[in-house]
Amino acid sequence: MRHANKLVAILCATVSIATHASTTCAPVYLTFDTGHMGVAPLIADILKRHKVRVTFFAAHERTQVGDGSLGTHWASWWKERAAEGHEFASHTYNHVYWRGEKHWNTTLAATYCDELKHASQRLQEMTGKAPLPLFRAPGGRTAPPLLATAKNCGYTHVGWSPAGFLGDELPSEKYSNKTLLDKALRDIRAGDILMAHLGIWSRKDPWAPTVLEPLITGLQAKGFCFKTLREHPELGRIQF
Repeated sequence: MRHANKLVAILCATVSIATHASTTCAPVYLTFDTGHMGVAPLIADILKRHKVRVTFFAAHERTQVGDGSLGTHWASWWKERAAEGHEFASHTYNHVYWRGEKHWNTTLAATYCDELKHASQRLQEMTGKAPLPLFRAPGGRTAPPLLATAKNCGYTHVGWSPAGFLGDELPSEKYSNKTLLDKALRDIRAGDILMAHLGIWSRKDPWAPTVLEPLITGLQAKGFCFKTLREHPELGRIQF
């Protein structure tokens, strides 16, 4: 009986250690902005295979196939991602860039709020899931007036960490996929927000088919785990 109790204690301790290890991984937050969607099915397959959940920032962009990234053609793709537990947020509906303060006025501020809301509403229509009260400005271009406008209509901006810029929009002639992968694995730290796209028109050697899977497995091997922005200790607490 004494030996049995000792065995139970050892097993319980082992389970406790394993559970603690699984909950104390170093989190990183992988995000994707929309793009031409040509690599979207591949990206979804890789994420599903490795049980990685991410946050998608969506705008209605021109696509290689279909009627735009938030169009009818891609609606089922977005719904499937929601069923897998991914999160969603606005990237402005028409992928609107900040053009500078001299162009900013009350009318444009109202239009920008409409852009943020339109993308969120379309995402909810397709996924049946309420998007996060977050947004990413196209190109990451912001200024105090734009951020204040977004805040007034319920949205908080999310950029990316310096090491989290994964470089998939850079020219492949200067920045090879191997170079980008090596840099990411070397520089990413716990808590970083990572950013890539669902396809970049200008990059000749696509990033996702070569880099995404080894990036995921490489970071996991280093003790990182992937979380959505809903699980972020600060951003996840923001509400509309």
